[in-house]
Amino acid sequence: MSDTLLIGALGAVLVLLIMLPFYRRQRNLERTTAEAEELAKRYGLNEPLSLHPVVDVGACIGTGNCVSVCPEGDVLGFRHGQAFVVSPARCIGHGLCERACPTEAIQLVFGSAKRGVEIPRVKQNFESNVPGLYIIGELGGMGLIRNAFEQGRQCIEGIARESKGPADALDVVIVGCGPAGLSASLHCLHHSLRFATLEKEDIGGTVRYYPRKKIVMTSTVKVPGYGKLAFREISKEELIDIWEDIIQRTQLKVNIGETVTSVARGSDGCYTVASGKQTYRTRRVVLAIGRRGVPRKLGVPGEELPKVIYSLREPEAYQKDRILVVGGGDSAVEAALALSDQPGNEVKMSYRGEQFSRIKPGNLQRIEQAIARRRVEVLWKTNVVEITAKTVVCKNGGEPLALPNDVVAVFAGGELPLKFLESCGVQVDRKFGEP
Repeated sequence: MSDTLLIGALGAVLVLLIMLPFYRRQRNLERTTAEAEELAKRYGLNEPLSLHPVVDVGACIGTGNCVSVCPEGDVLGFRHGQAFVVSPARCIGHGLCERACPTEAIQLVFGSAKRGVEIPRVKQNFESNVPGLYIIGELGGMGLIRNAFEQGRQCIEGIARESKGPADALDVVIVGCGPAGLSASLHCLHHSLRFATLEKEDIGGTVRYYPRKKIVMTSTVKVPGYGKLAFREISKEELIDIWEDIIQRTQLKVNIGETVTSVARGSDGCYTVASGKQTYRTRRVVLAIGRRGVPRKLGVPGEELPKVIYSLREPEAYQKDRILVVGGGDSAVEAALALSDQPGNEVKMSYRGEQFSRIKPGNLQRIEQAIARRRVEVLWKTNVVEITAKTVVCKNGGEPLALPNDVVAVFAGGELPLKFLESCGVQVDRKFGEP
């Protein structure tokens, strides 16, 4: 064999050794993708709920990086040498896939061609169509904690670069103290801005309504005046403890229990923000109030009774109770499971569907086990029509069924605060998944 042929053969072997792991990885990705597709169809995760990736197949070169970096797992898959979206409903907007793609073939979008998502109109600097009024965090469609913190930072740094306003006005009023509002407040402190933070409930916003011990995903966050928070998984309780420690150590003042009722822009460009307690004059307003808004109600007689609840922060407060959980999403399922763990509880669920869909696979497995063990009973295809002091009445097309009842826990989702946004002059668009 000539030297040329020998070198060529060695080169071919070298290329094969280099490419073999790549092809093996692709085959493994395609195999696991097929399994993920079946699960997505079974659990109803193949239709997006909100923010999710779309893949430009014309630009995708099949590196598989996007599939590997996704911390949620199975959002993206691999088929015929290219990436595609498998379980868009599981996406919570990390954006790692978008950043990992070397050809920019992935973009995160809201909604789908079939299902639109209502999103307030904001500019790149988070300013809405109303000059001086900013929207950050979950209300703007970005619910991930790290991203919400980053939006709070960017928003306030932009405001801090502006010239100061009138001496009789604050620089900023921040409405809401979830992840985005907390970040905005801390960066106001960092830039020595005159500001007020108003929170209608308590520190943490929507995170406080996660079920106990639920793990929330995040990553390294730099907190001014406190340091870095370097974790990828943390329980809700631990996260809120950290936030409260941050507030104490930075001496951040948050006006708890203060609900904003109106935001009005004056002729001089300053705002008057009114709450149930007082009014504030300010140069800029930052809305970080979340998308949950107010809980969606059933609209049935008796819903005003004190035994009706719309969140579950302390399941152990309910013991030896006859409980009806209304809803069929993850929140309802998790609440039913948590309540069924408490001593003496009798837990039923009322769900208008004939089977659970769009819930996490782990939750589906747990609720099916609970049903099989008779810890939870599901009343399929039923609606609550009346609530009384001692009963709750459900109906499934036939005769109403009155159940002995002590607690009704409603998990029917939340209503976007459209009326409040409209009163502020904010325009809301319905996104249908266009990149």
